[in-house]
Amino acid sequence: MFLRLPEAVRAALREHGTDRPLARAELGDGGWAVASRSALVVESGGEVTVDREWCDVDRATADPESATITVEWVDGGPPLVLRLVTRGRSSFPQTLRERVQWSVVHAAPVNLPGGRSARVAVRRRANGEMFSQVVGGADLDLSDPSVAAAVDAAEARARSAVGLPE
Repeated sequence: MFLRLPEAVRAALREHGTDRPLARAELGDGGWAVASRSALVVESGGEVTVDREWCDVDRATADPESATITVEWVDGGPPLVLRLVTRGRSSFPQTLRERVQWSVVHAAPVNLPGGRSARVAVRRRANGEMFSQVVGGADLDLSDPSVAAAVDAAEARARSAVGLPE
């Protein structure tokens, strides 16, 4: 089912500079979540409250039973919980998944001393620019020389795998 964005929402998105929506979902609080080519955008009350590039998304999970989508960020910020108005089939979760996957060029786990782990990834921005990022839990201690060496080596391998300079 295709939901048309209300004119006030379209105007807020245009004013904010959001590119063309690929998918949208009405939210329980009256706002809208929009998946554009370049970003996840949330509009509420005529204002854009979230505008994050796809390469900022670590993962997103959809729960069809509760009609919620939870977005986790690579920077470890608080998750974004989107409570959708419509249960069931919607193109929004699939589009969100596709855009996040599109942004991941290469990813690999990193085994760290002490049984900990992290991930390195080469991600792509909407303009095609590629960059590497390291995603780890709160216990990732880059001041530990052995951890830093393992992460640096994994990041160099990931960058080399896609032709980026180490």
